[in-house]
Amino acid sequence: MKFHIFIDRNSGKCIFEKILNNLGKYFQNFTNTNLNPFSHANSPFTMSTNRRSFLRLSAFALPFSGINQLFAKTPLAIKPLVISTWDSGQISNAAAWPVLEKGGRALDAVEQAAIAIENDINCCVGLGGNPDRDGHVTLDACIMDEKSNCGAVAFLERIKHPISVARKIMETTPHVFLAGEGAQQFALANGFKLESGRLSPDAAEEYKKWLKKAEYKPVINIEHKQSKTKGHGPFAPARLDDGSFNHDTMGTLALDAQGNLSGMCTTSGMGFKMRGRVGDSPIIGAGLFVDNEVGAATSSGQGEEVIRVCGTHLVVEFMRSGLSPEEACKKAIERIIKPNPERAKTFQVGFIAVNKLGQVGAYSVQKGFAYTLTTGDGKGKVVESKSYFS
Repeated sequence: MKFHIFIDRNSGKCIFEKILNNLGKYFQNFTNTNLNPFSHANSPFTMSTNRRSFLRLSAFALPFSGINQLFAKTPLAIKPLVISTWDSGQISNAAAWPVLEKGGRALDAVEQAAIAIENDINCCVGLGGNPDRDGHVTLDACIMDEKSNCGAVAFLERIKHPISVARKIMETTPHVFLAGEGAQQFALANGFKLESGRLSPDAAEEYKKWLKKAEYKPVINIEHKQSKTKGHGPFAPARLDDGSFNHDTMGTLALDAQGNLSGMCTTSGMGFKMRGRVGDSPIIGAGLFVDNEVGAATSSGQGEEVIRVCGTHLVVEFMRSGLSPEEACKKAIERIIKPNPERAKTFQVGFIAVNKLGQVGAYSVQKGFAYTLTTGDGKGKVVESKSYFS
């Protein structure tokens, strides 16, 4: 008689309930006195055969002796939960948590997380963010659900909630990505309001300072004058006036009560960037990736470096190979740094990740990266990430 134990490679659980049930019936019948010819007291075979049967059964039972230990070592999934980049992730998590707490879908939770931070006036997300070098705020965002459905927008102007436009693209079109004027036309056709385009007071002040420092003036038909100038500068500064890195994308990942994952990423991009520049944030596999069998990851930092290695897809694939979320993030950061460690000292990239068990982790190039985690008590906890450079 042959018995097979199957292991689910994603959950780590033994698939053996039916086998045990059938075995239980078999041994129950075997030991029944009416069916077992060796069970009668007057049988000459009783003692020796029962002893042999006992030894056979004991030997058979040995492979199952560690099953309880196996289950003890397989942690139950921590759900629901929501994790967002940076300490400002408290704003996003606070909006996402009510959805998750009521048993809602992770996709709805991450959209609410994005809407909340897009409403907040800050340097790097939403229409209140810093403009490009020509004085226009352009927005990028993407969203992805547990079934690998995804939507994205880039270079979107004067629309308050790019994340909702991205979701609308995902749910109502055969496409994944719309950009620029076409993305705006789609938004307007679907009932989104065209905003004024005026800079927020904070952004207007920062732009004025940057213009003085950079000595840059928007030039009409600058393309015709490129041969007379060196390069295309001035470019976006690596750091803002307060010393922080010039890129604080908001990325959020959620695991709902049903065990499904979704994620989002939204940003106004690098402040004072070259017009038309798009970073990793709206790119599936760079700024965000979700695989419901394995886990999800999102990024923040200098998007060009993330794009080069398909960063979040890389993190998820490392988790698929068995690494923890933190280990996976670390390996992806090492991949970014490896080609030029000296240059890596000049920029910041950070990843956050969550797997199907609700284990979370993060890792960054430079110290100072943090994430916000909200679980059962509904309170957002800010956690400092480990980093390659200390």
